[in-house]
Amino acid sequence: MLIIVLIAVTAFVVNVPLGYLRSRCKRFSWQWYLYVHLSMPLIFAARILTHTDTAFIVLFVASAVA
Repeated sequence: MLIIVLIAVTAFVVNVPLGYLRSRCKRFSWQWYLYVHLSMPLIFAARILTHTDTAFIVLFVASAVA
């Protein structure tokens, strides 16, 4: 359970500076898309390396969006 919370918190913490950078870009530009999707490989790798169940993907996405 601790791993799930750590991944969710990491998803949130990583996306805070990316959201700040995204706010400085023109909407739907290539930089905007980059900042939206940049954290996904990190969260995906953390989920795969820890063998977390796919049922928690919704939690990780919600943490990233928050």
